[in-house]
Amino acid sequence: MAERLRIILADDNSAILKAEEDILENDFQIVCAINDSRSVVPKVSELKPDVVVLDISMDDLNGFDIAHQLRTKRCTSKIIFLSVHEELEFIRSAFDAGVSGYVFKSRMNTDLRTAIKTVQAGGVFIPHAPIPQ
Repeated sequence: MAERLRIILADDNSAILKAEEDILENDFQIVCAINDSRSVVPKVSELKPDVVVLDISMDDLNGFDIAHQLRTKRCTSKIIFLSVHEELEFIRSAFDAGVSGYVFKSRMNTDLRTAIKTVQAGGVFIPHAPIPQ
């Protein structure tokens, strides 16, 4: 049997972390769930997951700061932002910051597993965003 992808989840909302774990635990190995933004970079450096699912709006550091720190450390983990922000400028900024996927929290149940599989296979996951008028 193939090894399951190793995932770190990071969100300062405990209910969201629990929901993510419930959605992903059957398909992936959750190696750590983190609710403190300052712990993300050290844990990723230590555990070297395949994918990091990261909230943009966390407590002390935001997801952009964390993604930048991970890239500066030459982290090879794929990063997916999971966010309430559905505005196009957030999505553009996320990909400019080097993430491989972006999932709206409102679509987490349907999109998160697919996003993880897509980015791990070398693709990018872009949400179906409304087109600005």
